[in-house]
Amino acid sequence: MARGKKLYEGKAKVLYEGPEPGTLVQYFKDDATAFNAQKVDVIDGKGVLNNRLSEYFMVGLGQIGVPTHFLKRLNMREQLVRSCEIIPLEVIVRNYAAGSMAKRLGIEEGKQLPRPIVEYSLKNDELGDPLVTEEYIAAFGWASPQDMDDILSIALRVNDFLSGVLYGVGIKLVDFKIEVGRVYEGDFQRLVVADEISPDSCRLWDIETGRKLDKDVFRHDLGSLTEAYAEIANRLGVLPKNATPMQKPTLIN
Repeated sequence: MARGKKLYEGKAKVLYEGPEPGTLVQYFKDDATAFNAQKVDVIDGKGVLNNRLSEYFMVGLGQIGVPTHFLKRLNMREQLVRSCEIIPLEVIVRNYAAGSMAKRLGIEEGKQLPRPIVEYSLKNDELGDPLVTEEYIAAFGWASPQDMDDILSIALRVNDFLSGVLYGVGIKLVDFKIEVGRVYEGDFQRLVVADEISPDSCRLWDIETGRKLDKDVFRHDLGSLTEAYAEIANRLGVLPKNATPMQKPTLIN
């Protein structure tokens, strides 16, 4: 399928004009970044795995009635997605203390939280994606109060789905972040899960051993990032069991 001109390039993906109005082609790169792009590398096969894993999660969400921008996977590295207006927030759901939250509040990493905690940060790399409250969001018009109610509901439904699916294959969902976009249908708008859901945007730990299977492997030099992501894909059954990730395996339908 032919893609149009490049519209945007981020740290992990490139967006191109899609073949039909209202569509985009989303290309997954092998680039890996951490610490607000202070650490950068190219990890062979990472984009292939994230493309396939994001497809798996987006399709699953659609099956339980959570709207997403995903339309279909085109090839090893590309997806066809709906064009949407991205709300300039990262929506973070935390089930266990880790990362910046553990440091910020002095909580032991890995401690289970009393309930899932939803946080919001402003999408701005130059500012380090600062945390913002709903007061800020309303005051600056980034999202309406109704949007925020809907975003909270979507985030918790995504959390329930991901937690259950991953628990079934022995993986603990520590935290994750999503982006939400507006899709316009005539005079009406609806909110959809956009961007991606992959180990790049989640913290995933093996339940039995505590081994990290997410981008913290790259952040803290804990081994092969591709092998960690392939482990998740294999457990979920989205890669052939004998696939070698560094050889960019053929993906199953």
